[in-house]
Amino acid sequence: MKKAIYAFSGDPITFGHLDIIERAARVFDKLIIGIGVNPAKKYLMSLEERAELAKTATAHIPNVEVIYFRGLLVDYAYEHNIPTIIRGLRNNEDFSFELMLHQIGESQKMDIDTFFIPSKQKLSHISSGAVKAIQLEQGLIHEYVPLVVKQKMEERLSGQYIIGVTGEIGAGKSYTCKSIQELGKIVGIEVHIVDIDYLGHEILEKLQEPLFKMLRETIAKEFGEALLTSEGFINTKALGKFVFPDITKLNQLNKLLYKPLLLRLRKAIYGKKGIILLDSALIAESRMSYLCNNNVILIQTNKDDQLKRLNERMYTQSQINERIYSQYNHETKLIYLKKEIQNKKYGEIMHLNNGENNFSESIKKLTEILFSSFIKEKQIQ
Repeated sequence: MKKAIYAFSGDPITFGHLDIIERAARVFDKLIIGIGVNPAKKYLMSLEERAELAKTATAHIPNVEVIYFRGLLVDYAYEHNIPTIIRGLRNNEDFSFELMLHQIGESQKMDIDTFFIPSKQKLSHISSGAVKAIQLEQGLIHEYVPLVVKQKMEERLSGQYIIGVTGEIGAGKSYTCKSIQELGKIVGIEVHIVDIDYLGHEILEKLQEPLFKMLRETIAKEFGEALLTSEGFINTKALGKFVFPDITKLNQLNKLLYKPLLLRLRKAIYGKKGIILLDSALIAESRMSYLCNNNVILIQTNKDDQLKRLNERMYTQSQINERIYSQYNHETKLIYLKKEIQNKKYGEIMHLNNGENNFSESIKKLTEILFSSFIKEKQIQ
């Protein structure tokens, strides 16, 4: 059996590490992932936590085993009869450093060889240090690390536990969020609600930064200059009448709003600690479930109650129909979320049924589970 060991600190494991692991695992019959300790480094997570994250991130590779160790890597390899060390190379600096480590290992005269694997160009900028630096500034790290790691970085570096709250229009998302927030006050846990729809209205009706002025001008050019008010804002009621009946135009608008909305979302949660609820009917439709690490409260309601709530908002029947059919129904949202969890190998769907008489009690029980998970992570820290 051809065996090799690939060792790194894993604080945290990244897609750069995973690429090296997957490529090495195709060459060797058995690949050991060694999460080690560099005495000169200060780590964010314990050795055991780092190894556990690596184990979760590599669970899909059958011939990989994750261990953690202290001391010289060549000593571990020699003692466990592993003849080859894998080293990943991102750049010239990596090559010089890793070559030095190989030569040091050779000096111990244990007949341990080294295989160098260069990183793919698209991953060469990724490092554990970059992940932590970006997270500290509330940046996007979902293209740097698996979602299980992303959630751990949010919890450990930002003190945030992010949950998506979604469902069809009129399902009771706002009520659910406010209920969880009130329950948080009782037990002393901060719960912040970020209404994605409200952020969109701020962009269209309020914000003065150059980016948003240019965006509003672009929207006016795309959908009609009459939408732009004399103050340079978008008449959102008129825009709604224009885009909701036409799914192509609605998708075009959402595409224009996507990046500015992400920016405002990151600013909205910057510095906030505690549980953060992302309230949006379009988490599935806009492919935004990665923001909450596929951890989503999915609310279902019956059609009669849904129509009653929408009528109370003074929508006409035509407007109600347009808004309902412009979104995924409950079943389609569920299918998408399940697929994302399967593809990303992480996440959880928490179900609530607003059609049941004990809806408030169901929210309370779900909230107890959320708070328990949040408190457990705080105790580990």
